[in-house]
Amino acid sequence: MHVLFVCTGNVCRSPTAERLAVAYAEELGITDLTAESAGTRAAVGRPMEPTAAQVLEGLGGDPSDFTARMLTADLAAEADLVLTMTERQREKVLALAPEQLKKTFTLKEAARLAEAADAKSVADLAAARPRHKAGESPEDVPDPMGQDEDTFLTIGSEIADLLGVVARSIRL
Repeated sequence: MHVLFVCTGNVCRSPTAERLAVAYAEELGITDLTAESAGTRAAVGRPMEPTAAQVLEGLGGDPSDFTARMLTADLAAEADLVLTMTERQREKVLALAPEQLKKTFTLKEAARLAEAADAKSVADLAAARPRHKAGESPEDVPDPMGQDEDTFLTIGSEIADLLGVVARSIRL
């Protein structure tokens, strides 16, 4: 399975999710996972934000050799699963690759659907969407950019927890 993670700058949230997905796959013995990330307004060519990289290491991921890049229609279209950090980013992915509707979710949405529907595949997540509607608040993972170290740690832990639910459920 090929997973694409999307955030805004591609230096904090989506690379954290990308690198944690790889670490979780190794832990779970999943050998066919590939993961990458991109940003809707990427800081192209930049490494991970230093505090995000430090938090990622503490969570068991490897930030080395990361370079930010821009979201493209091709990147979105090639993914078996696209996980965004916000609903707005999900909309941007679908504007570029509308055929990915049944494969594109916010990370919070995917975790919620995985638990609510006992999903075992991306198709199960898509099938559960009409039956398990979200509440009124957005299913967004906030951007820690410009915030203090505690905020980075809180957001990193949230990404790790949500991704863990998805990874165990559909075995990324």
